[in-house]
Amino acid sequence: MGDDRPECVSGDRRLPLETLRRRGAQAATGFASLGLGEDDAIAVMMRNDFPYIEASLGAGPIGAYTVSINWHFKGDEIRYILEDSGAKLLIVHADLLVNCRSDIPEGLPLLVVETPPEIVEAYAIAEADARVPPGRDAWEGWLEAFDPWNEPSKPARGHISYTSGTTGKPKGVRREPLPKANQQNVAGLVEDWFGTCRGMRTVVTGPLYHSVINTYTRGALRAEGTIILEPRFGAEALLAIIERERITHLHLVPTMFVRMLRLPADVRAKYDVSSLQMVIHGAAPCPRSVKQQMIEWWGPIIFEYYGSTEFGMASRSDSEEWLARPGTTGKAWPGRVIEIHDDDGRVLGPGEVGEIYVSLGELANFTYHNQSDQRREIERNGLVTAGDVGYLDEDGYLFLTDRKRDMIISGGVNIYPAEIEAELGNHPKVVDSAVFSIPDDEYGERVIAAIELLSDVTADEDEIITFLRERLANYKIPKKLIFKTRLPRDDAGKIRKREMREPYWSGLERRI
Repeated sequence: MGDDRPECVSGDRRLPLETLRRRGAQAATGFASLGLGEDDAIAVMMRNDFPYIEASLGAGPIGAYTVSINWHFKGDEIRYILEDSGAKLLIVHADLLVNCRSDIPEGLPLLVVETPPEIVEAYAIAEADARVPPGRDAWEGWLEAFDPWNEPSKPARGHISYTSGTTGKPKGVRREPLPKANQQNVAGLVEDWFGTCRGMRTVVTGPLYHSVINTYTRGALRAEGTIILEPRFGAEALLAIIERERITHLHLVPTMFVRMLRLPADVRAKYDVSSLQMVIHGAAPCPRSVKQQMIEWWGPIIFEYYGSTEFGMASRSDSEEWLARPGTTGKAWPGRVIEIHDDDGRVLGPGEVGEIYVSLGELANFTYHNQSDQRREIERNGLVTAGDVGYLDEDGYLFLTDRKRDMIISGGVNIYPAEIEAELGNHPKVVDSAVFSIPDDEYGERVIAAIELLSDVTADEDEIITFLRERLANYKIPKKLIFKTRLPRDDAGKIRKREMREPYWSGLERRI
């Protein structure tokens, strides 16, 4: 472990936060030299690494947005986001560039980051692919040519996170500029949400392209905390880091709980986790038995929240509240309003199940970039919905029971069936398809697809899966295919997807 100075750590590399901030200020000057400024988009496609944070810090003072691109994406997925966002610069890890060169719009400037040794090792990357290709501008050399930014900062924009929807096309959640006078209020809000505090020590276990992980990491940075960037999650590896680095705060997802609980008892027992003060989880439903075991193991330091990219954290429960009301995600956050609506927009009473609507509170308003019509569709009386279904009890505690909108959460990652169905529709043998989820003990949900083929043709699972792998990120690929002569439809011709899901989810505590 390093000294008591707050620092950012990745593998064997340790960078003081003051140096990280200075490099971010240099990036701001560099971005401005490229002609970038207010409302421009800077795309970042990297695994967890120092330059990811440096680029985000650099976009702030010049009033630019950072656009986080999931590094699992392929082909058209990458090109769509770069084109839709209007990105004027792409910062990318060298090994990721190897497979996406042809997908980058012609003329888009690039800055290439050498893939560091810890990521090379974690993902078994060829050494040659980790190096910046000849003729490309390297982030390190480019950055060192600039002095830190010393002009007045523009209103902060933050980052644009792309989240898909029922149309299958990703939507970029873009917030309005936040005046400097309001920035401190929102920073305090994030501090309250996640319990970030001066001197905290945390591990970034999830990808920085995920909106909540990005927000959590920025909160830890503002709190002068020590931040360990984990190349990829490993159950025992995390326990070892907690002990070695005296970790105090964590943000996890339920899949990580499951993997740690599956370690042999003697392995779990040999690591000292007593330094932990606050562990918060969200992004996906957590089975009650898993939550109970984690509280028994780590103590009453585990918090759960309900939120979304659009409206942030809406509710949060501590361990005591959860043990008293198993399954709750807590009461509405102070300053927030949570309402349960029926399909006609009527506000429902305690115990009545309906769609969950949440106010934005102090957060800056948002739109869906280039899709403002879809922003209007999710709002009622100033409140917005993520399409989740649940109820409030007599005391105002929120419980989630279902999901109205067609989305799958697997391992804390949002997967949109319409996107997969659209690609399946491009296969010459496929007439139609229905993508949905079934329960999974580790990931919460597993993606499967029911497929209707053209009459008089045959196709096997390998053929369809290979077709999809060429077009979609691997985590979106169905784990199972079901071939049907005809998919069930209602009188209007719409596929009865809920009917196909029902047998798999019947009787479970939370039906998704």
